[in-house]
Amino acid sequence: MDESLTEEMLAWRESLRRFVDREIAPVAREYEQNGVYPTEILEQLKAMGLFGVTVPEEYGGLSTGAVGLAIMFEEIARGWMSVAGALGSHTLACFMIAKHGTDEQKKRLLPDLATGARRTALALTEPGAGSDLQGIATRAVQDGGDYVLNGTKMWITNARHADPLPVLARTGVNMRGAHELSLVLVDAGSPGLEVSKDLGKMGYRGIETCEVVLTDVRVPARNLLAGEEGHGLSQVLSALEIGRINVAARSLGIAQSAYEKALAYAQQREAFDQPIANFQAVQIKLAKMATDIQAARLLTLWGAASIDRGVRSDVESGMAKMFASEVAVASSLESMRIHGAAGYSTEYEIERLYRDAPLMVIGEGTNDILAMVIARGLLKRTRSR
Repeated sequence: MDESLTEEMLAWRESLRRFVDREIAPVAREYEQNGVYPTEILEQLKAMGLFGVTVPEEYGGLSTGAVGLAIMFEEIARGWMSVAGALGSHTLACFMIAKHGTDEQKKRLLPDLATGARRTALALTEPGAGSDLQGIATRAVQDGGDYVLNGTKMWITNARHADPLPVLARTGVNMRGAHELSLVLVDAGSPGLEVSKDLGKMGYRGIETCEVVLTDVRVPARNLLAGEEGHGLSQVLSALEIGRINVAARSLGIAQSAYEKALAYAQQREAFDQPIANFQAVQIKLAKMATDIQAARLLTLWGAASIDRGVRSDVESGMAKMFASEVAVASSLESMRIHGAAGYSTEYEIERLYRDAPLMVIGEGTNDILAMVIARGLLKRTRSR
């Protein structure tokens, strides 16, 4: 894998790895178990410029490309997936603003988003609509020079810190249709915008995931992304390719951490007067984990490189996310099996990895949905030859 990365990307990975091992991994279990928000860690990420990985350099960002983004998310998630999650929706929203925003929106928002002085999120999912984005019910009705928004959004990471909060809303009159949806950038503190509650989760703790209620929220028309109605769905879908590389890389971080801990434990733990790493059953588990993780990493970098080439990458990013997330689930369970009772204990990191991994199967499109996306993409490419 190293041979496929530039010297710049190898140095980027090594720098991130040292930071994670020094600043994130040592406190992850304590913070997660005690519900501590990782403020100090996020401040360091700001200082490193990591909030600007999808922001063009002309606006003060790093503009690392999708390969650089994948490396970043894997390394941070290897230390604590929740911290990577705080960057996830932010980088997605920055990507959409950079790609689709008006010149005024880019100049007003991107410099502060690049430094983390502003943070952002992405409000798509609703109580009655997740994978089916065309089924959302939140409405944005134009009233003079404003849009008035009403609706409820669910599972919104960074909701308490987002400024602005991009909200996918229905601006058309029909209940379905790709051209009925638009993205509206809602400023923090807008009257009627309420983060109504934090949602309890099995894993992915330490970072807020919230229900957001919009009641007659007035937003100036200049905050309509791209300045035109009806492009919201295409704008979101353009960002989901990056989002799926993000989730694939976070999955890799979980899987790599689970593997590293299993490998170390198997050499330390003794049974029948020898390390359990000597037992063939354990060796088979380690070999399978290492092989699957490497395959997932290569798929993820392949998908990221496809995005960086500027070609449509729904198939490639979908394959990477679908495969890597399943590897994360399998690797965390296999690591727990190698650890035995210790893996089930909160005194070790494995149970946290085991709780974090299933979210990767769900986020940025469930794997069942992605299987259909991949198949349809393959069929379409075949027919167009």
